[in-house]
Amino acid sequence: MPGWDLSDLYHGINDPQITKDLNTYKKSAADFAKKYKGNIAKLSAKGFAEMAENCEARSVLGNKIGVFAYLSMVTQMKNAEVMTFYQNISEKLNDYSKPTIFLSLEINQLPERKITEWMKNSQASYFKPWLERIRLFKKYELSEPVEEILHEKSVTSGEGWERLYEETSARLKYKVNGKEYNDAEIGKLTLDKNAATRAKAGKEIARVCTENAPLFTLNYNMIVKDKAIEDIKRGFKSPVASQNLANRVDDKAVVALSEAVRAKYADIAHRFYKLKAKWLGVKKLEYWDRNAPLPFENDRKYSWEEAVEIVLKAYKEFSPELYDLAKDFFNKKSSWIDVPPRDGKRSGAFAMPLPEAYHPYLFLNFTGRQNDVLTLAHELGHGCHMRLSSKQGDLNDATPLTLAEVASVFAEMLTFQSLLRQAQSNKEKLCLIAGKVNDMINTAIRQIAFHFFETRVHDERRQGEVSQARLAQIWKEEMSASLGKYVNIDEVTENNWIQVGHFFWKPFYVYAYSFADCLVNSLYQVYRGGKVKDFADKYLHMLSLTGVKRYDEILKPFGLNAKDAQFWDFGLGLISGYIDELEKLDKLMQKEK
Repeated sequence: MPGWDLSDLYHGINDPQITKDLNTYKKSAADFAKKYKGNIAKLSAKGFAEMAENCEARSVLGNKIGVFAYLSMVTQMKNAEVMTFYQNISEKLNDYSKPTIFLSLEINQLPERKITEWMKNSQASYFKPWLERIRLFKKYELSEPVEEILHEKSVTSGEGWERLYEETSARLKYKVNGKEYNDAEIGKLTLDKNAATRAKAGKEIARVCTENAPLFTLNYNMIVKDKAIEDIKRGFKSPVASQNLANRVDDKAVVALSEAVRAKYADIAHRFYKLKAKWLGVKKLEYWDRNAPLPFENDRKYSWEEAVEIVLKAYKEFSPELYDLAKDFFNKKSSWIDVPPRDGKRSGAFAMPLPEAYHPYLFLNFTGRQNDVLTLAHELGHGCHMRLSSKQGDLNDATPLTLAEVASVFAEMLTFQSLLRQAQSNKEKLCLIAGKVNDMINTAIRQIAFHFFETRVHDERRQGEVSQARLAQIWKEEMSASLGKYVNIDEVTENNWIQVGHFFWKPFYVYAYSFADCLVNSLYQVYRGGKVKDFADKYLHMLSLTGVKRYDEILKPFGLNAKDAQFWDFGLGLISGYIDELEKLDKLMQKEK
């Protein structure tokens, strides 16, 4: 299976071009400050456009250097030289960009009439999305000296604690049946068909989480406190408010989403896990059995080539243009994907964007399961989306988290439907739908439970440090509420919150998954209804605009109103409908016996 080739960026961490580019980046920032600091208000429209072009060129270079360092690191987290390289690059990029901090502050001091004057010029108005994004944070900015301190300290405060989490997680070791597993590998055992193997893996994960809970409790408390200090200084009214602003969604919309999902816990998650417990022949599922394969499920393993063929076929059936965007990721001369799990590689999967001059990279831990095929579809959806939106320019293209997951979830749905159309029997259909519902619950339901966990922790942290026991208690309460009485939540797995990396990497990221899943479910129902002409073309055009338009604007061509109180229920209804279908298929299979 292919590993990615980063030579489009640099030929290794010792490539002399890295030092040259760092020096260029440093000089560019210093020259920029010398020319523009104190002069932004004096710029003509043409002068503003030239200034923005200067910013964009420097941003592209910084992205190239920073992304290369990060991608080198995540596949070699046991290589001390690579880890040191990554940290040094992060610190240098942070330090070298410090002279440009004045820019957003000066832009936000401008009167609206100045902005209006600039926007009359076509060259300047190209950068309107970037300008509007800067202006969003106008009331939350601090003085330049304070902004400089926060900027400089970020590598030793929030980012430093995030690095501790990542490196510690990558070094964790798990033992099952005498064999050692890393963090990326152990989770695959909880998907084993053998219940005893799943139990051993689940208990081992819980043991390692509990053993490391004191360190991660300290780690998490510091991340939450660091965020609270900055949020309070900036004047954000709640811990989630800054992320909502970055996502360009109203606080009320997030509350409406989370409450709509919570109201569906019983109809979706509880109902599904009751069925799954029955299929697995138990009264209650253990926490680690939530994603277990069904006993009568086909044990088929997919080769990498088969997975690629399945996904590309689904893409092509939907849109030849989407297929053309996707197939470039599999160029054998220069792979854009790192596929197999291996020692020192972090767990999970992601897509990494880069400016249009380059291309995105995909990160997988592929073991050949059906879920891995859907994960490929998911991350490839991200990659195609990134290629479309990057055409807006590096400064303008800032797709929020809530929209970043739309293309990936939609691509996963296309692949699932393609597989479902090929299913020959009721049993095969039931297994496919059950697997999809399982994933949708993980995305739409469980992520909101994570959101409620985060919200409670961040709120309580403002009153003082949150103990390990209290974190465990909140975790059990939120998991029990969301998963229901047919999933066992007890003291064995009470420290498994440690495994949710987004709590550490990006506070309040998690609700974006549910936001996107519900949005995509609504979008897919429109597609399935066939009432929107040229749906595929409009969909791809929508993806190209996610960095420059709000979510409610880009949904208008599909007749969807995200501000409607029923919008979220419409999306959740698709999941509920699948469970209805599962109940019918279950009865049919009983008759077939």
